[in-house]
Amino acid sequence: MSQVKTVEPAQASSNIKKYVLIGAGPASVRAAETLRKADANCSITMIGQEKESPYSRMALPYYLSGMIQDTGTHLRKTAGHFDDLNINHVIARVEKVETKSHQVVIDSGDVFEYDKLMIATGSRPANCPFPGSETDGVVNCWTLADGRRILDSIKPGSKVALLGAGFVASIIIEAMLKKGVNLTVMLGRTGFMVSRMMDETAGKMIQSWCEAKGVEMILPSSIKSIEPGPALKRDDDSLTEYDLIIVATGVYSNIEFLEGSGIETDNGILVDAGLHTSVEDVFAAGDVAQGPDFSTGGNSVHAIQPTAVDHGRIAAVNMMGGNSTYKGSLSMNVLDTSGLVSTSFGSWGGVEGGDSAVLLDKDNYKYIRLNFKDDLLVGAITVGRTDFIGVMRGLIQSEIPLGEWKERLKEDPTLIMNAYLSKSLDVAK
Repeated sequence: MSQVKTVEPAQASSNIKKYVLIGAGPASVRAAETLRKADANCSITMIGQEKESPYSRMALPYYLSGMIQDTGTHLRKTAGHFDDLNINHVIARVEKVETKSHQVVIDSGDVFEYDKLMIATGSRPANCPFPGSETDGVVNCWTLADGRRILDSIKPGSKVALLGAGFVASIIIEAMLKKGVNLTVMLGRTGFMVSRMMDETAGKMIQSWCEAKGVEMILPSSIKSIEPGPALKRDDDSLTEYDLIIVATGVYSNIEFLEGSGIETDNGILVDAGLHTSVEDVFAAGDVAQGPDFSTGGNSVHAIQPTAVDHGRIAAVNMMGGNSTYKGSLSMNVLDTSGLVSTSFGSWGGVEGGDSAVLLDKDNYKYIRLNFKDDLLVGAITVGRTDFIGVMRGLIQSEIPLGEWKERLKEDPTLIMNAYLSKSLDVAK
């Protein structure tokens, strides 16, 4: 049996607060900096699995496309940033959390004691839905290491299959087209792209845009398995070989290590408006936190970086005894698919008993859908328009009654800027 070592802070003192952050992404970085700014002497340990400086996963496509180097994905660009702040960045896998004894156990057997704990372990790629995913030449696109492997495997003209057509996959499409590969994309079960953030009209417009750029689209029902090569075995038993197969079929929250901890979980870790979990002195933030949803009033996981950063700050304040609250995540997606910008906000699919205003120009890839509940704007979708992004978000989050502007918007959704300015002036009076 290996010997267990309890890791103590460098300045051993009963007066020093010990904070442990599990995860090394945007939420933990913001939390660590918030804690250090408020307390120059506290012990801060940030534990992450990847042998990288903390980085943004959302920057990976820019790395793949060649717009930035791998270091350009780093959340903090100054060398020695975390050392200078006396933030102990530990590279390890957390095996379990002992909430009764206030301890975190890592894979080496070392134990970190905490006064307050924040869990921000994010998500991991979902398992590939087809047999043979362990075949050489099949890779996820989730880590910097994955990104390096992809770049080492492709060149202009390479045949690449991308299994998945969600948000992450759509960003990968742009990077692959910039690299000049011959790309095949597997749609989701709905038969259209980005079905978790767009309606069918918008999803099929994005699909048509990609097809016009030479991307081949296939359905999951046409694939039986992944074979050595790598190759996709089709429903007629034919094999189509590729230089690389990228799997991007969704993500799951990293919560398995919490079994037996007493921390309540669902799709993620359940938290309240202060990011407290069900266990005292334990908080959760970022992609793993299932917290207040602005649109539904329930709890949701919103895996977007702005939410993670907000969570990290609020959790840190409350770990120090503060009383900061989170108003709730607004579902918010801004997607650039090889030059076609699409957005969705709030209840983008509409609400029961509500109504919508739609303006569609398929030939020119222009689409606006505004969703209303009574005279409030509660959700929106756009394709091919970037001029309404801030306005739509502002009207949804401010919950300003539209009054007579609702009927005007139903006649012409492009008047949304006018409505925003008019109603904002009314509120200011």
